[in-house]
Amino acid sequence: MDYKALIREVPNFPKPGILFYDITTLLKDARAFRNIVEELTARYSGRRIAKVVGIESRGFILGGTLANQLGAGFVPVRKPGKLPADSFEVKYNLEYGASSLAIHRDAIAIGERVLIVDDLLATGGTAAATVHLVRQLGGEIAGLDFLVELKSLNGRDKLSGYDVHSTIVYP
Repeated sequence: MDYKALIREVPNFPKPGILFYDITTLLKDARAFRNIVEELTARYSGRRIAKVVGIESRGFILGGTLANQLGAGFVPVRKPGKLPADSFEVKYNLEYGASSLAIHRDAIAIGERVLIVDDLLATGGTAAATVHLVRQLGGEIAGLDFLVELKSLNGRDKLSGYDVHSTIVYP
């Protein structure tokens, strides 16, 4: 299935000069969504994933679905102020600014195998920040999975040493 054909490209969003890859047009296609979930489930089955961490907000879609398929727990990584209990926070840089992420302090037990899921790997800042949060809690990174990767932005460089998979790769 040609997943790229199902992704809408939106120029100048969220800022001028940025080309946004809108995955909602892919997700609304029931067959494509089901195929991706089945592919990812097959890829991570048998890897003893205890928790799937989804990065706000589009990472919740595939992350939650994949956690269910793998029989794992789901942990949201959110913007600061969005989690109700005691949490860790980390600041990081984006390709067009800076931001912060937070995770509940009790979300992951020491030694649990964690799969991190998000919709996009661009410069790698968001993913690297999430790795930092998971490791701060004592989690073991089993892998990182992205629906889309913008290869030219070299996000993988910030994730060296980890198993990184992307379903759709743009040059």
